[in-house]
Amino acid sequence: MSHSSTTPAKLPSNQFDHFYRGGNRIGALRHGPGGPMRPEEWIGSITTRFGEAEQGLSRLSDGTLLRDAIKNDSDGWLGADHVKNFGLSTEILIKLLDPDQRLPVHYHPNKAFAKTHLGLDHGKTEAWIILEAPAGSGVGLGFAQTQNKEELLKLVRAQDSAALLASLRRTEVQVGDAVLVPAGVAHAIDAGIFVLELQEPTDLSALLEWEGFAVDGIKDGHLGLGFETVTDALKLDPLTDQEFDSLITHNVFSGGELRSVLPLKSDGYFRAHLAPGTGDFPAGFAVALVLDGSGTITFANAPEMSITKGDAVVIPHNAGPFTFSGANAIVCRPPLAELARVAP
Repeated sequence: MSHSSTTPAKLPSNQFDHFYRGGNRIGALRHGPGGPMRPEEWIGSITTRFGEAEQGLSRLSDGTLLRDAIKNDSDGWLGADHVKNFGLSTEILIKLLDPDQRLPVHYHPNKAFAKTHLGLDHGKTEAWIILEAPAGSGVGLGFAQTQNKEELLKLVRAQDSAALLASLRRTEVQVGDAVLVPAGVAHAIDAGIFVLELQEPTDLSALLEWEGFAVDGIKDGHLGLGFETVTDALKLDPLTDQEFDSLITHNVFSGGELRSVLPLKSDGYFRAHLAPGTGDFPAGFAVALVLDGSGTITFANAPEMSITKGDAVVIPHNAGPFTFSGANAIVCRPPLAELARVAP
């Protein structure tokens, strides 16, 4: 059994080029290359970018792909119960998003659509934890009014960005907010909002607009399915007020009790808790991002680790229960198995 397979490890930067501008705040936080066209870092990732062989995959400090380390010691990394429920999948993908330009209006398929049309086990429900946000900035989440598929496709073909953006229901966000984005719900993020994102472990995005972005939407905006088909994955009706409100929580990034920072509905897809706080995390695969300060993580079955702002730590099940002290961190973990089984 390799040393890396059972020992918590700090992850090197995993920033790479994308179709929108940004990335300098990620570079500063994570000691990576920064921008101008590297607006994402994938953290603790065993997921590749759509259509790519390796891009997106995280490596341990010795160069080993995390995916391969897990394959070589799945029980050590994930725990026997997790492997029984989910196989070799970690069930989560964690990203930092640092857009210098507004993200285009887009959406993601759910599990059923991904299974039927792409032969995949996961869709792409996601959640955003807001780390920084300019005053007055916000996100679009779902349509404000019911859309007609053919009329919407006319806007897509015409690349009427103003009309597409105006079709969304907008809400302002601030530091500490968390927004759950169910698969199928159209969305966009304003420029300048720095986000920690948790999502299902796929890279499935369908674009409604791409004008002004470094992507060929006609070729790459529909997952190879064509716009007529992929639009069937889109929720054309607006969220009800109750649904909308249930997707947003407000948090303060400071110590206290260990607590979830995501809406309750997230637990069937992924979990995120703010540390430090009273009590331990149970043994299990986790990825932690240190937001500020310096401190330690104490493990039942591994040496204590010193941590500081910007560290991203991958924690294997074999490390046992663990406790944070000193530094503020967000600890990202797989879903609850009993909820994941019924999550759409």
